[in-house]
Amino acid sequence: MVRRLYDWTMDLAGRPYALWALAVISFVESSVFPIPPDVLLIPMILAARQRAWLIATVCTLASVAGGIAGYAIVIYNSLVSNRQMVREGWSGIDVQLKRRTDLIPNLMETVKGYMAHERETLDAVVNARAKATSAAAAGPEARAKAEGELSAALGRLLAIAEAYPDLKANTTFIEFQTALQGVEDEIQMARRYYNGAVRNLNIQVESFPSNLVANAFKFEQAEYFELENEAERAVPQVKF
Repeated sequence: MVRRLYDWTMDLAGRPYALWALAVISFVESSVFPIPPDVLLIPMILAARQRAWLIATVCTLASVAGGIAGYAIVIYNSLVSNRQMVREGWSGIDVQLKRRTDLIPNLMETVKGYMAHERETLDAVVNARAKATSAAAAGPEARAKAEGELSAALGRLLAIAEAYPDLKANTTFIEFQTALQGVEDEIQMARRYYNGAVRNLNIQVESFPSNLVANAFKFEQAEYFELENEAERAVPQVKF
């Protein structure tokens, strides 16, 4: 087998297209797969000593080009990985925001019997929920604005609930507060994960030389998910 490989290599070294074959092997070896070009380089030089410098130059240039291509491949794969992490993070935020939105109808059914005179506050929550639902397919900036309005409306509602002892003692209302607090915590964790993924992607898209690959393959910076008023995200605690 070794003899056959030796004979094949020596035969290839004497072919007219041997220089091209050497260039391809050198390129592949430096970029994606370790195929030593020496097995062809040495017999080619032995077969044509007068062309030794040309053969060595072609091998070197092809290896350099392969190294650059290999580095570009690594950067591209890293960009793809970071972009997928951003999408995964955004999916996590979307799930938690929808969970919060789904909690509100039961809340409204519970509180409207106790807070009949707070129609403006109740309507504000309903309208904010509708806006948040409509913005579900929007980008992070528009989504954050709509969700911030919903957070503010919920905060005002729960603050006013402090004046209604019977409502505060209602089992369904207590369960809602517990569930809402859990969802808020999940939203915060999902937001931190997403924004971290966005930061990593944006750094790579902006930094040199990865920005060359990013621009060539149309990678773009992602938007952070920042709520306009972080204080309004805190769920008011009902004291018993």
